[in-house]
Amino acid sequence: MKKVLLRSFGLIGVLLFLPLFLFTFSNPHLIEKSGKAFIEWKLKNETNKKIDSIQLPESKKLEKLFGNKVKKLHEKTEHKLEVFKKQLKDDAPKIIMAQITKMSDVSCKCRDKWEERLRSSLKFKIASLEKSKEKLAFFAQAKYMEIVEKLTLDIRIFLGANALIFAFLLLASFLKPKATEHLFLPSVLILISTVICSYFYLFEQNWFYTIVYNSYTGFGYVAYLTIVFAILCDILFNEAKIVTEIINQFLNAIGSAFSVAPC
Repeated sequence: MKKVLLRSFGLIGVLLFLPLFLFTFSNPHLIEKSGKAFIEWKLKNETNKKIDSIQLPESKKLEKLFGNKVKKLHEKTEHKLEVFKKQLKDDAPKIIMAQITKMSDVSCKCRDKWEERLRSSLKFKIASLEKSKEKLAFFAQAKYMEIVEKLTLDIRIFLGANALIFAFLLLASFLKPKATEHLFLPSVLILISTVICSYFYLFEQNWFYTIVYNSYTGFGYVAYLTIVFAILCDILFNEAKIVTEIINQFLNAIGSAFSVAPC
């Protein structure tokens, strides 16, 4: 019964994650469509950061030469810059939505050569407001594609890693039939991560994509799967000596007389 349960769990995981992983290649715009709300939220954040990064050139040398006059002029210009940035931020939502609508059309030529657009729009200069709006539109286009490409890659890594772990669990259940008790430890760890990720995807999609998207949390998840993978390797190649010790230490701690032996 335990073997059937274990193998069923491994098979369900493979059947869940592997087709999704392959489907991201057969339909490369699937992730872009499903993560639309996250992409929009991320793009707004990146655009506001870019506007906030507009700064006046350093004036310390001039202040030393000309004193307070330059300092007062700098303060006036700083105030004008804040007004300028506020105007850009007020207009940014319309600009962003217009570019998202344009970029969502997968046949649009604006999706090509986005890296060049990003490089050319990285440095905002204090020019006319209209020119800055135009530059902001180019930035939004390029940043949109950058977010889509990063998100697609990270989701593929997420799905591929999960498919691999489940396949390895299923393989271990056949290669090491005597290690059924030992395999329940990595199974529980995989189940916990799958349930949590499924909950976030179904009910908190933005949180799910934020976790997966190029963040420390995402790296933490990869580290978590690496630990599970190491446990499976111990079972397959080291007769589960480390896993046996962990399980027995836990059983001793809760006062259980039951113990497992290496397989």
